[in-house]
Amino acid sequence: MKAIVVSELSGPSAARLQHVPEPEGAHRRAEGRRLLVEVHAVGLSFIDPLQTRGQYQSGVEAPYVAGSELAGVVVEAPGNSWLRPGDRVAGIVWQGAMAERALALEDYLIRIPESMDHVHAAGLYMNYSTAWYALESSRVQPGGTVLVTGAAGGVGTAVLDIARAQGISTIALVSSDEKERVAVASGADHVLRSTGHWLDDVKTLTDGHGVQGFIDMVGGSGFLDTVRALAIGGTGVIVGFAGGSIPEIKVNRLLLRNLTLTGIAMDVMEREHPGTLKRVRNGVQGLLDAGSLHPAVERVYRLDQAAEALASLENRTAVGKVVLMVKDEQ
Repeated sequence: MKAIVVSELSGPSAARLQHVPEPEGAHRRAEGRRLLVEVHAVGLSFIDPLQTRGQYQSGVEAPYVAGSELAGVVVEAPGNSWLRPGDRVAGIVWQGAMAERALALEDYLIRIPESMDHVHAAGLYMNYSTAWYALESSRVQPGGTVLVTGAAGGVGTAVLDIARAQGISTIALVSSDEKERVAVASGADHVLRSTGHWLDDVKTLTDGHGVQGFIDMVGGSGFLDTVRALAIGGTGVIVGFAGGSIPEIKVNRLLLRNLTLTGIAMDVMEREHPGTLKRVRNGVQGLLDAGSLHPAVERVYRLDQAAEALASLENRTAVGKVVLMVKDEQ
């Protein structure tokens, strides 16, 4: 079968289209339960370029078949699985998605409706499960307001989309006209520029109180202002550090204004609190079945353009979700 193989950990340019054997056995995390998917489309995320440089914490040694997220059709499933051959699914696999067939895990898949094509489905699980869990962790209720940094990225657009479905107002923070367009299309109620005096604008939009929560994908030097944007008693959720540096903060800022800061890592919570993954999956599945989710796919590449697609995430030129087509839609 055709697959994208990373032969050395030197970055996106190491990704090459090759012919490899079909996968045998089961996914390394599946405890022997073989679940095989015919891949139609692959969703790219921050994981993918990091793995090409050996910088992702759960990465594997080269050579490996790239691709962390897929959408396709179940070919084989365990007899007692909730999935059956022929089911249309989307989900996370960490490695191996950029191929005509890939091994998957039941806990990290959702069913996709017939009304959604595989290209948009490839932008679902990783971004929307992260976004759903982040919004839950923010404790912002319908009618409240959440600030979203990096709002035109994959997770950012998913947060905007879910917040819209849940009746939560959003303030999107972006850096360009193009990213503003994407944020507006994804449901942002207000869009501010990260290069301007956005903190003052947040206070104006919230009658001087600040937001009840933030979802931060950026970190970096602007993180302190993100914390300052919180209302008294607000909660900030840390998803990632796309800004390139991990910020530090003096905790007296939390004490004086009754603030909460939290990170999210679903795998870690699942180990300590079994059922976390199922709760998140059911939350996303419910919104999907209700027709409330609209993944923002901005660029679709062919499989043989994988290196170019990976580079677009590494150099942060990508907006919305980036997808590779593996199999033409019928």
